[in-house]
Amino acid sequence: MTQPGLGRAFSIGRTVAAFGDIIRPTTRNQGVGLLERVSMPDLLVTHRSPRVRRIRALAPLLWALASSTVMAAPAPGPQEVPDTNGQPPTDAPTRERTEAADADAGRTVVTGSRRPRPARDVPATTTVLPRPEIDRSPTLTQDSLVRTVPSAATFRRTPSLVSDPTAQGLNLRGLAPSGVARSLVLLDGIPVNDPFGGWIFWRSLPRLGLERIEVVPSGGSALYGSGALGGVVQLVSRDITGTQLDADATYGNAQTGMLAARGAEMWGPVRASLEAELLDSDGYPIVSAAQRGAIDADTPSRHAVLNGRVEVDATDALTLSARAGLFREDQNGGTRLTTARVALAHFGAGARLRTADSGTFTLDLFGRVQRFEQDRARIPQDRSSEALAASQDVPANDQGASLVWTSPSWTALGTHVLTAGLDARRMAGTSREQLFPPAPSETSLRLRDTGGTQLSGGVFIEDLYTPSPTLELSAALRMDVWRNQDGEQRLQRANGAVDTTRFDDRTEQQLSPRLGLRVRPLEGLTLRASAYRAFRAPTLNELYRPFQVGTLLTAANAHLGAERLWGAEAGVEAESSSLGLTTRVTGFWNVLDDPITNVTLEQPLPDGASRQRENLGQARVRGVEASVDWKLARQWTALLAYTFVDPVVTRSPGQPGLVGKQLAQDPRHRGTAILTFHDPDIVTATVQLRVTGAQFEDDLNERPMGGYAVVDVSASRRLFWKLHVFGAVENLFDREYLAGRAGVDTLGPPLLARIGLRLRDAP
Repeated sequence: MTQPGLGRAFSIGRTVAAFGDIIRPTTRNQGVGLLERVSMPDLLVTHRSPRVRRIRALAPLLWALASSTVMAAPAPGPQEVPDTNGQPPTDAPTRERTEAADADAGRTVVTGSRRPRPARDVPATTTVLPRPEIDRSPTLTQDSLVRTVPSAATFRRTPSLVSDPTAQGLNLRGLAPSGVARSLVLLDGIPVNDPFGGWIFWRSLPRLGLERIEVVPSGGSALYGSGALGGVVQLVSRDITGTQLDADATYGNAQTGMLAARGAEMWGPVRASLEAELLDSDGYPIVSAAQRGAIDADTPSRHAVLNGRVEVDATDALTLSARAGLFREDQNGGTRLTTARVALAHFGAGARLRTADSGTFTLDLFGRVQRFEQDRARIPQDRSSEALAASQDVPANDQGASLVWTSPSWTALGTHVLTAGLDARRMAGTSREQLFPPAPSETSLRLRDTGGTQLSGGVFIEDLYTPSPTLELSAALRMDVWRNQDGEQRLQRANGAVDTTRFDDRTEQQLSPRLGLRVRPLEGLTLRASAYRAFRAPTLNELYRPFQVGTLLTAANAHLGAERLWGAEAGVEAESSSLGLTTRVTGFWNVLDDPITNVTLEQPLPDGASRQRENLGQARVRGVEASVDWKLARQWTALLAYTFVDPVVTRSPGQPGLVGKQLAQDPRHRGTAILTFHDPDIVTATVQLRVTGAQFEDDLNERPMGGYAVVDVSASRRLFWKLHVFGAVENLFDREYLAGRAGVDTLGPPLLARIGLRLRDAP
């Protein structure tokens, strides 16, 4: 494939100017909910206050309810994460350890139990990408970075550099990939998933401000409710510890340039940070050479991010915080009339109160206002011309709040720590679509407006019970209620006739239990098992918004119900400090009832849609994941990680031909191998191999896509002071492979190289 040269200078001006298009600042995001900055002893001091004695009565009831609900399931299931209960912190199983700093970065996790604790102590598998590994990664975008964990994938093989957010939904352990994320993405405890479509705006999450990324690939609804069906990925921000300055400036082929910076400062009890990122790229041709036509060109894109955060220690016990951010992204899909644009603003505020007798209370308030716009083209088979088929404008907003309480530890046949909380969220949006039919008539459909509001709320409680240092048990139970209301579709034809359909308001609820077990018979050996039930309510996008990929139009379905999951996981982790070796193997079994899937219709709908979203029936997703993390020598570390998934349809009322088919966009094999050399006096270098097996584009398994393997490399060297020169290459051998077959064959990224300068941890 011909590569664009290193031609013109990086255009920063038009990227900065994009911020001017973001109007109506919003509210979203905080970050205190899961990021407890207090130490573990602060959380786990034993008290016997009257309040705690009254709370103790809840523990037996919680265990009975969680156990009975799980055991009543047709198929038990996996889950998530407990707490340290007074045990001293120990090294977490991070994906590499080149220095003590690497181990420190992965020492404490917060995602699995909504409180800080050592990763090696939690019952569910938790993978940690620490800051040093994030910094050394050859990948450019956040979605590509997360995909280096074999159990994590996005809907399509193309990165967010050339793919709009509607194709970037996250799935874990091959749980029915979709443009809508079946896993929850958090930034410091606050949902990142788009309120209208459940999409992930990966490019709105700059790296310089991250301390680590935590991946918990088993259902998390018992703690987080809808959205955490397949698990949780949490991006954890760096603490503000004083004067800090970091910056990146890189440029590469495809005329891809990036500028990023983060600064932080402290003034007594006040801490603040500010980070910004600008990226501009010409992209690359994504249509395969055999099908490329006169209209096909590169896929240019640009984005701009600006985030700020302030924390104040109002008293020794009370911390207040606030954060706000702006994001703008513009993308072109490879032709003049296939474009997408995103503009959003978010704001959050929070408070954390620690008390000696009553535990810790954390309050988060967040919100967001955003607009997603997309143009679709009508393209003939020879791709010699194009015409505008539809233009969509999707404004959306959401507001949310959560309150979490963590008790002091108390004793009853062992140590208990309770966590309880409640949260609520309102999401509203409308898809306003202007249609341009190929042969317009008086009855042609010209305008289609659909949308509605979704209200949701939940309460949960969890008990972490440690009878002895070798054994820990966890039980969690959550009740969620959600309501779809004000759903409406308005169709206007060329002659002015208007048809309005109002959809019935619907209310549903879900009880989500979880049980977990962690046993450590020997210091270097940990056994884990967990079972859970999880769910995901349909998004406003799935209920009301049709979409098109390539030449395929998929219809919405206002009658969709929730997806529900039963699952289980069990694994073993062995560590040898003398050999510097950590090995983990985990097996999992998930049964997904009523998955929302794009089903091929026997006959197209009147608007030309050949697919429609439907609750399919049932799918079974089982498999195994394994990893070996080895510190070969002081400067050398190696990681081998592999995930096998067997995803098949087991029941499909009305579509019996789908039974036994492999789920679409779901490869059975994924693996990663990473070798790193790190010597601050010489060089830091990483070689990374990513392997993905064959998969199918469609539910009928008629459009296969072969597997592929690509090699990425990166290297950096300190020049002087804290300034480093850095270089990276993705797809070093320029391997060509299919990324999609939705009416036209599209390609994954070619060789992408960049070089630049980095400033780290100044002054």
